[in-house]
Amino acid sequence: MTVTTRLSVHLGDITKLEIDAIVNAANTSLLGGGGVDGAIHRAAGPDLVMECRMLNGCKTGDAKITRGYKLPASFVIHTVGPVWNGGDAGEPELLASCYRRSLELATENALNRIAFPAISTGIYRFPPDQAARIAVEKTVEFLSSDTSIQQVIFCCFDAASFARHEEAIAAQA
Repeated sequence: MTVTTRLSVHLGDITKLEIDAIVNAANTSLLGGGGVDGAIHRAAGPDLVMECRMLNGCKTGDAKITRGYKLPASFVIHTVGPVWNGGDAGEPELLASCYRRSLELATENALNRIAFPAISTGIYRFPPDQAARIAVEKTVEFLSSDTSIQQVIFCCFDAASFARHEEAIAAQA
């Protein structure tokens, strides 16, 4: 099995996926917000924010894990993507770190199936084409030396994001 056969793209709502873990594009407080973050917190219920309060936030580029509560996913990996400020403030490296740290947490917790949203491409304004390339490249790089993760899904909210992620995977094949 090649690395890219372990990758797929899904168009839909990440909160509906029955999977080991979904990744939350969180803010540094981990206490919920807008977009994917708000949707995950609403779907998981109030116990998620209670557990997140115990984590004392998260730095940009890092990730932390909680239970999934009312979600079909068993766990939520919260990662804080960078706010785009033109690309000269380490944003690409910080975004790459989000994917790497999330995959490391999945491996450390024996999670075989994980789904990512398009981190930092909403209100954080990361250029979507570049974000999709980084997401796929860093995931392929990680999976090349890790065989425990069997499936990575890039869960896209719209058709344009879906197409960008499919193109990025095709470029890696």
